[in-house]
Amino acid sequence: MSSLPLAGIHHVALITADYPRAKHFYLEVLGAEVIRETYRPERGSHKLDLCLAPGIRLELFSFPDPPERPSYPEACGLRHLALATPDLEACIAGLQAKGITPEAVRVDALTGARFAFFSDPDGTPIELYEEEQSP
Repeated sequence: MSSLPLAGIHHVALITADYPRAKHFYLEVLGAEVIRETYRPERGSHKLDLCLAPGIRLELFSFPDPPERPSYPEACGLRHLALATPDLEACIAGLQAKGITPEAVRVDALTGARFAFFSDPDGTPIELYEEEQSP
C-alpha cells in the first residue's frame, strides 16, 4: 500500500493525430460522454475531456504533427489502456457491430482472466478485461 494519500487514477491522457476521427471513435464507438471540449488556438490544439464510464476519465489531445507511437505495444511508457467489463462477449459484439474487430480472446495464465485487445484510430492498444462479478 502506498504511503502517499492517493485515492485513484484521475484520468488517462492520449494524443491523437486526427482529432475528428478520434473524437468520433471515443464518442460513437466507445460511447464516451463529453465533459468539456476546448480549442487552444495558441497551440493549434484541441483538448476533449471524456467520461468513458463512472470513474473512467480520458483526456484526448490533438497537437500539430505529433510523433508516431514507436511500436505496438512494447514501447517504453504507457503500454495500453485496460477497461474492465463484466461481459467480454457483449463488448466484443458491440465493437463488431460498429466495425471494430478485436483480437482473439486470450486467457491470462496467471489469473485465468479473459481479455481481448483492439486499437483506437491512432493505434493505441485498448484492452477489454473481464472481471468476475461478486455473487
